[in-house]
Amino acid sequence: MQKSVGGRAPRGGCRAACLVAMGLALACGGAEAAPPASLPKTVETSPHELITPRAELSIQRGLQFLVQAQSPDGSFGSGSNYDGHVAVTALAGMAMLASGSTPGRGPYGEPLERAVTYVLNNVTSTGLITAPEHRNMNPMYGHGFATLFLAEVYGMTNDDRIRDKLKLAVKTIINSQNKEGGWRYFPVRREADVSATVCQMMALRAARNAGIAVPKSTVDACVEYIRRCQNPDGGFAYMLSGGGMGMGSLLPRSAAGVVVLYSAGVYEDPQIERGLRYLQEQAFQPMQFRQEGFYFYGQYYAAQAMWYAGGDHWRRWFPRIRDELVSQQQPTGNWQDMTVCPEYATAMACIVLQLSNNCLPIFQR
Repeated sequence: MQKSVGGRAPRGGCRAACLVAMGLALACGGAEAAPPASLPKTVETSPHELITPRAELSIQRGLQFLVQAQSPDGSFGSGSNYDGHVAVTALAGMAMLASGSTPGRGPYGEPLERAVTYVLNNVTSTGLITAPEHRNMNPMYGHGFATLFLAEVYGMTNDDRIRDKLKLAVKTIINSQNKEGGWRYFPVRREADVSATVCQMMALRAARNAGIAVPKSTVDACVEYIRRCQNPDGGFAYMLSGGGMGMGSLLPRSAAGVVVLYSAGVYEDPQIERGLRYLQEQAFQPMQFRQEGFYFYGQYYAAQAMWYAGGDHWRRWFPRIRDELVSQQQPTGNWQDMTVCPEYATAMACIVLQLSNNCLPIFQR
C-alpha cells in the first residue's frame, strides 16, 4: 500500500470580525524585471488589523460584483472566452469562502451553493473537472483550482455530495504526475512546468487537509521537482529544460514555487529563504505584470508566500499590495485583467485582501 501524507492539518478559526459582506496557462516567460522597489517599514500590528476600513469596503464591493456576475447555472466568466470555466468559478467561490460564508450559510451562502453545484456537475467520469467547451484549453489548470475549491468546501462542511467526486479528482492528479515529479497542461505523464504543478500541489494539500489520502511519494516527487527548478538567484524557472525565457526567473512563477514548498510541509529551508529574498528584491513591478498578463496570478501567490512566512515578511508586504489593489478597483466594484476576465481578476484580488481573515483551511498557518 502507498503511504499517505499525515492526517488533517490544524484548523484555525476565522477572525471574529470576518467580513459580512485564479490565459490561465500562466507565468511562461516575459521581460526582465525593473530595478527593485523599496519595501515599506515594518508595521507593528497583528495580521488582521492590516485590513483597513477602506480595504474592507473594497472587499465588500468586489464580492458584490461577483454575486451580480454569477450566471444562473452557478458559473462565472460570462461574456468572455472563460464563460463557465471551472477555474474562474472555483476562484470566485474561494473569494466568498474567504469572507466567512459557506455553501448555504452566510451572506454569500446561496451563490456559493450554486458554484459548488456547477463544479460538481463538471466532474467527468475520468475525474477531470472541466466544462465540455474547455477540455482542450489547458484543462489541468482548471482542474487544479476546481479540486482545491471542492476540497476546501468539503473540509469546511463534510458535504456528502463532494467526497466521492473529490477522491476521483485527486486520483486524476496523482495518476498524471510525470517522471520529473510535476504536471503540465493535460492529465498525461509527459512534460511538467512550475505553474501547472503548483495548481495540483495546492489541490492535493487541501484534499489531505480534508481527510483524503494522498501518497507521500507523490508529494516527495513534487518537492524534488520544484527544488530542481530553482535558479541561483532564488527565483524559479518555468521548466527544467527547453531553454529560452522559460529558464529565467520571474516573480509570478517564483512565488508559486515558494508556495509549493510551503504546501508540501517544507517550512524552514534555505531554498525558501532564497525564494523569499528574490520576491522581496523583485517586489511591486505592476506594469511588468500587467504587460505580461500575470499580474493577479503573481500577486495571488506572492501574498500567499509572505503570509506563510509570517512576521515581518507579511507586515512589510501586505500594506503595499493592499493599497495597490484597492487603488485599482473599478467604479463597478471589479478589477480588470487583460487576458482572462473581470471575474477572475476580482476573485484573485478579494482572496489576496482577505488572506488574514484565516477562514480558508489552505491558508491557515
